[in-house]
Amino acid sequence: MRLSHTVQASDELINGRWASELIAELPERLSTRILELAEQQPQQEAIVDGGVRWTYAELANEVHAAVDWLAALGIRPGDRLMAVSENCRALVVLLLAASEMNAWLAIVNSRMSAKEIDLIRDNCEPRRMFYTSAVSGEARAHGERHSAEIYHHVSLDELMIGALADSAPEPVHASGAEQVAAMIYTSGTTGTPKGVMLTHRGILYIASISGGMRHLTQGQRVYGVLPISHVFGLASVCMGSLYNGACFYPIPRFEASALVRALVDERITVLQGVPAMYARILEYLKQQGMALDAPALVYISAGGSPLDSDIKRRVEAVFGLPLHNGYGLTEASPTISQTRIDDRYMNTTVGRVLPLLEYRLEPLGSTDDEAPETGELWVRGPNVMRGYFRQMEATRACLDDNGWLNTGDIARIDESGELYIVGRSKELIIRSGFNIYPPDVEAVINEHPEVTLSAVVGRQITGNEEVVAFVQCEPGSTLTEDTLRTFVAERLAPYKRPSDIFLVDSLPATATGKILKGSLHQQAKEGMPHV
Repeated sequence: MRLSHTVQASDELINGRWASELIAELPERLSTRILELAEQQPQQEAIVDGGVRWTYAELANEVHAAVDWLAALGIRPGDRLMAVSENCRALVVLLLAASEMNAWLAIVNSRMSAKEIDLIRDNCEPRRMFYTSAVSGEARAHGERHSAEIYHHVSLDELMIGALADSAPEPVHASGAEQVAAMIYTSGTTGTPKGVMLTHRGILYIASISGGMRHLTQGQRVYGVLPISHVFGLASVCMGSLYNGACFYPIPRFEASALVRALVDERITVLQGVPAMYARILEYLKQQGMALDAPALVYISAGGSPLDSDIKRRVEAVFGLPLHNGYGLTEASPTISQTRIDDRYMNTTVGRVLPLLEYRLEPLGSTDDEAPETGELWVRGPNVMRGYFRQMEATRACLDDNGWLNTGDIARIDESGELYIVGRSKELIIRSGFNIYPPDVEAVINEHPEVTLSAVVGRQITGNEEVVAFVQCEPGSTLTEDTLRTFVAERLAPYKRPSDIFLVDSLPATATGKILKGSLHQQAKEGMPHV
């Protein structure tokens, strides 16, 4: 596409209906359609949480009961609630009950540090805090630290509830395009966490359009291991399942062995994860000397971090299904593009932009002859956040007055409209005048059969920048730095080759498996890994 030229993605047929029709019928609140489904398919399973199995009728009853319970706890329209949680039915009910009450729910992963949790609490100023202590020892520890009280809920299992705070409620908007449903906080590793204000309409656009494209319908069983505290888990997996009448399995944390069992025992049909999760499944199967048995699985996809061609090839060989790809960010609720269900790509395209979203590529001002058609991706549409809560300056830095969001990602779009993410603009390494995109180098390193994962960062040196690679090897690997360096030298131009390669037991990652490159930047600067 021409740089700086605005394009609106075409309308598309999704399960026999136009995307524009589906968008036009989006309700104003997250909970509305799920409560309607309780009337339309009352006996269809909605939630399976361990040994607890709820139909849509039972889920609706729990949501209505939770509205009364929260009101008795002093929750008012416009209040902000904060859940320190891992995936479970209680978190889903809190989300939907808050929707019914016009309250906002800030969802925070309980595996965050005490400092991060406290920074988020201080920015959010919630009316009350909830801790899902039944499924998370970390949530319990945070609750104890905050002097929260234990509450034994008859349906939701044990919770801890913080004291009622004297916080001012937000204005309530009738329109789902203005009313905030949830806040997801971006990582605080580089400073104060930012609360991304996600609207009901933004989340529902993703649930309806992205979910519809994955053929999420009644009868599908979706393994929900991606944290709901991450926007991918919230909008695409949790709400994508329930909005479309499927059955959602909230899983507190990823364990390869448990997932492999569930594929058989529960006949899981849909699996969404991050590339690191798939790499660990392959590692587990190899360790156990077993083949994958997934009798009902029909759809697998990866997102949350770049998918390289080697992991894609290996996963597809084991699963016997195409590994679908997508791209997004928290500020876009999150999905911007995804491969369509009938696509069969050998490359790592992140698919076409979702229907009716607007997008453009802004020139980088680079003189790199290798990629003259790349630019910084900007998007506009119903899924774009309202902004960062109480952080106007940070909001203005990425969201303009006309609703355009600067993704901060460098992209290219081919003649058929397929989007390729080249790298993060802030992670771009410029070495001797050449642009180096870390995913390119990582993809080559990951091709080595003894490598599980890798992460590449830049390191400033006098008058230049150099490439540093952190590499996580397969268990029991005898791979040496010299052997890997030789392997890479045969496949990469000299300027792209790492100056330092650190072999590590594991890479620092978030709960979703996203590599914490901020930590690696600091270690590269120090020249000594401590992962």
